[in-house]
Amino acid sequence: MEEANRYLEELIDRYQNLVFSVCYKMTENYFDAEDLTQDTFLSAYKNFSHFDGQNEKAWLCKIATNKCLDYLKRAGRRSIPTEDLFFLSVAEERPSPEDICMEHEVRQKLYDCCMALKPPYRDVALDYYYHEMEIGEIVKKTGKNIKTLQTQIYRAKAMLRKLYGKEIML
Repeated sequence: MEEANRYLEELIDRYQNLVFSVCYKMTENYFDAEDLTQDTFLSAYKNFSHFDGQNEKAWLCKIATNKCLDYLKRAGRRSIPTEDLFFLSVAEERPSPEDICMEHEVRQKLYDCCMALKPPYRDVALDYYYHEMEIGEIVKKTGKNIKTLQTQIYRAKAMLRKLYGKEIML
């Protein structure tokens, strides 16, 4: 028994920082990591008779990991969110009414500006910017050459920029 106590003291001296680091990394809490480090060495002491003497570092890390996993499972089951914390932590998946209104307003301005263009720029601008179609889809839809469409999109963009600038100035 005296030999086991001395050996445990050596293990603590040698691996205390390592075991603490493992526990801290898993729990992200300094105080919980301290407690779990103590639990790890206590468990090592209790189960010393089952240890084969090989790779003590891996043995202690395994005990520490298991202690942390057990702790995290228990902690997860015992935490019950309060209303305030729960609703603050749940991210709003839907856009807010303000965001919906702003999106609608921006899209309406874009549509109005596209409609103010003359053909063929109007059609290209509507397809590319308003309907967000890929250039390949527009090629299939219109049957136009891809280079022609790229040029029309480039020119429509410049025209939309001018129109949109005038809209903002008003």
